[in-house]
Amino acid sequence: MLAAGLGGCQTMSDITGSITSKADANPSPDAEPRRAVDAYGERYRANPRDAEAALAYGQALRATGQRSQAAAVLEQATIAHPGNRALLAAWGRALADNGNFQQAFDVLSRAHTPDNPDWRILSVQGTTLDQMGRHDEARRYYASALKIVPDEPSVLSNLGLSYMLSRDLPKAEETLRQAYASKGADARVRQNLGLVVGLQGRFSEAEGIVKADLPPEEATANVAYLKEMLSHKDSPRGRAAAVPIAALSHAE
Repeated sequence: MLAAGLGGCQTMSDITGSITSKADANPSPDAEPRRAVDAYGERYRANPRDAEAALAYGQALRATGQRSQAAAVLEQATIAHPGNRALLAAWGRALADNGNFQQAFDVLSRAHTPDNPDWRILSVQGTTLDQMGRHDEARRYYASALKIVPDEPSVLSNLGLSYMLSRDLPKAEETLRQAYASKGADARVRQNLGLVVGLQGRFSEAEGIVKADLPPEEATANVAYLKEMLSHKDSPRGRAAAVPIAALSHAE
């Protein structure tokens, strides 16, 4: 259920700023993350105790799919800076990327406090609990996040997927439609809604949702991906690793 992108229409947005050269007028979609790995990696290797460099390097590694290395870099950074909550949050997300859900949950719990909760971290904690099959607990975390940011589409999307994983598809659709109608809803929310609609056998409607407002090539890719996902509809947890969870790919 971790963010994997859908039909090539999504990008990782953990990295802030741009190091794209003006001379590179037409970079490939992956060019900026690759350059970020090189640039931040050089800075990190020059001073592994630089918390800012470690954070940026870890996020760049995540963006290019180098998940194990990202987790290792961020773990070492948290050892050097044990009270740095930004590093703890990033390490927790990297652990979740790698499927270490209980450890991710525990680390994320140290990245904020009950008297000063971070709604983004609450949402990611919910996703780790969902991955462990603890859906009722996960929904309490989403509810806490929504008290801070009512109608936040990324949290609602994750809540909808939680209902999907427990096979309550009508409730999942209701929640994802609420997310889809919320200001700021992105492509992940639309794809999740399309998936849940398709799982209920309404493929034509699902196809219309995933194709909406997209260029033809992206629309075709998304429909192909939707078909591939729905081919495993009898075992949705078996395909959970490909479902794009909104909260995990934001800068947070």
